[in-house]
Amino acid sequence: MFEDLLVPLDGSSLAECVLPHAVALTRMFGGRVTLLRVLETLRPAERGRYVDPLDWHIRKAEATAYLDGVLSRLRALEIEARTALVEGQPAEQIIDYARSEKVSLILLASHGRSGLSGWNISSVVQKTILRAYVPTMIVRAYHTTPPDLDGLRYGNVLVPLDGSQRAECVLPLASVLTRSHASQLILAHVVCKPEVPRRSPLAKEEATLVDQITECNRREAARYFDQLRSRLSGSIETRLIVDRDVTAALHEVIEREHVDLVVLSAHGYSGGSRWPYGSVALNLIAYGVTPLLIVQDLRPNQVQKTEAEIALTESKGH
Repeated sequence: MFEDLLVPLDGSSLAECVLPHAVALTRMFGGRVTLLRVLETLRPAERGRYVDPLDWHIRKAEATAYLDGVLSRLRALEIEARTALVEGQPAEQIIDYARSEKVSLILLASHGRSGLSGWNISSVVQKTILRAYVPTMIVRAYHTTPPDLDGLRYGNVLVPLDGSQRAECVLPLASVLTRSHASQLILAHVVCKPEVPRRSPLAKEEATLVDQITECNRREAARYFDQLRSRLSGSIETRLIVDRDVTAALHEVIEREHVDLVVLSAHGYSGGSRWPYGSVALNLIAYGVTPLLIVQDLRPNQVQKTEAEIALTESKGH
């Protein structure tokens, strides 16, 4: 399933929070880990600045030595691994490498060498996930990681579902994860109450109609969960919630159930192909606090280009 894992590192201890996850996933699925280090070059606006060749060679030697050190730690655990050192801008090089090498999963620390900040993910992570179009795991660097690289175990794994086949595409992956770690698989579905915008309170018949639609959707979701239980094996728990806010309800479930990992599809029932992620996935990326494994269900040529991308392409053509 994940035959080639890409682990970008920048030399910081924060970025290394992904390593226990890389070890755990490699042992589940086999395959190989690639440790990628990007030596950052000057941006186009800085190209006129002087670069000290000696300083550059020292940085390159230090980066190589660092990667070799991490490589030795993984090989000591009998993890198949290799290193790669490239030059350029971090996000662009991570994306280019992932595409050229056809990696099956990118593991990203939410923060790295620039340190923790009030933003839930760094700019490098944000740029990478928006353009990579491959399955991606985001690990929160502000949480404590196991001291041993092979000490990670997933206790509770949550899969948000909305009844769509797109959301269900992660179920085989989640099932393998939970069986491998003897974990608890939790399937969550939020029945959203229909919105009826009014400047004044709803009339009695309108409120009754809203309740009827909500109850109809709740019964259908209950039948849906019954069908899933008959198809899936292992320890499965279901959480059926009625709420006006889907993402807020999911955050509450994650906190209440002490979830160790959230696995979800990039898009669900309402997701199209205009953007690489649906609203629920984007919210969990921006505000979630647990490790997040997102399966991207779209290829680059299926996503509508932004005006910025179109303008950049046109400017390069002249």
